[in-house]
Amino acid sequence: MKVLVLNCGSSSVKYKLLNMETREELGSGGVEKIGMKGSFLKHTRHDGQKVILEGEILEHQVAVEYILGVLTSEKH
Repeated sequence: MKVLVLNCGSSSVKYKLLNMETREELGSGGVEKIGMKGSFLKHTRHDGQKVILEGEILEHQVAVEYILGVLTSEKH
């Protein structure tokens, strides 16, 4: 079973995706500066590679959708 943990603040959403069967962290990161210019998502893949994706993220719902998109992407 995979579990996604979210920690939502006033202008950020931090997350971790965990595989509970193997106790492995599959990915983690956060969206910063939600609702402001220069917002971005910082993602750490299961292999330790870090990725920064910049974009205009105006609200928390969009941030969570962005996170889900990255976590389900073949590339990330």
